[in-house]
Parts: sequence; structure tokens; C-alpha cells
Amino acid sequence: MFETELTRMLKIRYPLFQAPMAGGPTTPALVAAVSNAGGLGNLGAGYLAPEQLRDEIRKIRELTDQPFGVNLFVPEREEELEETAVQMTDYLNQYRIQLGIPQSPSILKSSESFEEQVQVLLEEKIPVFSFTFGVAPHDVIQAMKQRGTVVIGTATTVAEAEHLQVAGVDAIVAQGYEAGGHRGTFLNKVAQSLIGTMALVPQIVDYVSIPVIASGGIMDGRGLVASLALGAAAVQMGTAFLACSESGAHEVYKQKIVTANEDSTDITCAYSGKAARGIRTTFMNDMQQYSGAIPPYPIQNAMTRDIRQAAAKANNPEFMSLWAGQGLRLAKNRTAAEIVQQTMEQANSLVRKSFLN
Repeated sequence: MFETELTRMLKIRYPLFQAPMAGGPTTPALVAAVSNAGGLGNLGAGYLAPEQLRDEIRKIRELTDQPFGVNLFVPEREEELEETAVQMTDYLNQYRIQLGIPQSPSILKSSESFEEQVQVLLEEKIPVFSFTFGVAPHDVIQAMKQRGTVVIGTATTVAEAEHLQVAGVDAIVAQGYEAGGHRGTFLNKVAQSLIGTMALVPQIVDYVSIPVIASGGIMDGRGLVASLALGAAAVQMGTAFLACSESGAHEVYKQKIVTANEDSTDITCAYSGKAARGIRTTFMNDMQQYSGAIPPYPIQNAMTRDIRQAAAKANNPEFMSLWAGQGLRLAKNRTAAEIVQQTMEQANSLVRKSFLN
């Protein structure tokens, strides 16, 4: 009943993707569980060093023989902002004092090598490669496709979707305003690219000729059926899986997910220098008072890493980045397989009802 152009292309049973949430939530166990249940599990690998990445891919393959995806961040040109970084370091020291960690740490590197990460994916011949924060280089897209890898980009506007189609991707994730985590905006300012999923998906569908994956606020079978009705070929669900048993999210993060409300999130640049939606925290609120400029991603991301890690060790969610979408109230602590199964059962029930009526 739910076979689409994309399920046929990827050879998966259901048009349901688990979002590739970088930073720990997408463990090999989670990715494999979703793929084994008939969806497409995705590894958020943007922060993984090349050898870590290879290990994670091989662990996934030990747990499933089904298709899965790996997501990377397209690198942006790093700006030299020494004075901005010095001011931010001084400001962040107040949190380091609170958490009992060294002040003004030296940062050896702000991000992993995209080229080295890509090389691992090419060598491992992964089934699906997705990317966000821009357009992957032409030679990378072509090299993936030559190995039989399906390539997926992320768009937050129609113009970005058209850009990705010209670049040669096989499908596009349409990331709505409701989505948790980092915004994939790359052509315009984030403030001008905050279009809701319900408005974004049909417009992208009408302007591109490749499959579209709806993402943002989709938590169950109702969201899946609605997205398919809008013309999407699949949905991508992230927050729905954050609190599940296979998720690698910190326990206090999981508790926040299942107790927060639909109005508990905000979009902030405070943690990483790039706009991202997460549950409001003391750190986010404090940073709104910061009078200086926040260094851009990935510099700010590297500068706050020690604070976030110390907060996690102390079980203090107020200084952790708690990425989450606006569908929070619908998140449940279940297994990944149960989430996939219940989503599809609800979708089936809705479609049957509509035909019978």
C-alpha cells in the first residue's frame, strides 16, 4: 500500500527514514533496528573521525543486511575571526567555572576532514549518502553514484531544492521549520528560510522531478499519510526516535524529550554558530544576552564542546544541546522497531478509513 518511487529505488519496505542525528543519538543499533523494521536507518556522521566512521558502518553491517544511509556535513569556508573567538572564550569561561573544568582550552581542530570522511564512504560502498549544509562537490556526487550509492541532499526552500536537482542528487529532504537540529539552509539567511513542512513539501514537489522526503514535525502515521498526500515519496522522522531504547541520546536528554511540550523549543546559534532547533536551556537564554558576535560554525561548535561534554557528565541538561523538533509531545520511550511498526499500522488504518468512508 505504501510503495513509492523511493521505496523501489532504495529497496525498502516502508517510506520511512530515521533522521541522521549527529552527535551520538544515531547508534549502529538504532540505524540497524530501523532498517530491519522496514524503514531506512541513517547514521549522523558529521562529527565522526574517518576511522570511527568506518567502525560505525561495519557495526551497522553486522546488525543488518538491509539498506541504510550515512549523512555528512558539507564544509563551509571557515572565516578568520580571532577577536570574536577570544571574546567568546572569555565569556564561556563563566560556564567552565560553574562546571569545574579548565578555562580557555586550546582547540586543535574545529571539524573533521570532509574529504577523508567521503573516502571512507566510497571505500565502504554505502547504500545511501545524504548531506546537509550545502551542496556536496560534483565529483563526490558522481563518485557515489558510480558506486551505486543513492545520493540525497537537504533543502529548506524551493530554490535550494532546484539547486540540488541540478547538482545531480537522486532525492531531496524537504526540511520544514518544525524540524529539530541544525537547519540545512545554504542559499539564503535562515530567518528568510523558515517555511513549515506543510507549505514547503508540495511546493518543492511541484518544482523538482525527483523524489521528495518530508521532514519536520512528523511523529507518527498521521504525519506520514499527510506527507504522502502532499506529494512526498517518504518521510524523515528524528525526534520520534530520540527517546527510543536504541538511541544514544543521554538519559537526561531523553527525559527532556518525553516531558517537554510543543512550545518548549527555539532556534539558536548559541551552541554551534549555526541555527538549530532545540529545547530551551539556561545556556540558550543566557546567550541571548551576549552582546558580542557568535563565531560561525564550526568554530563555535568546537568552542562549546567541553562545556556540553562536562554538562553531560554532570547530568545537567541546562548546558547541553537538546536538539528536538516541535512534535515533542508525541515522542515515546519505545523500541525503534515498535515506532516503525506503530507508525505504519496507524497509517494503514487511516488510509483504510478514508477509503471505507
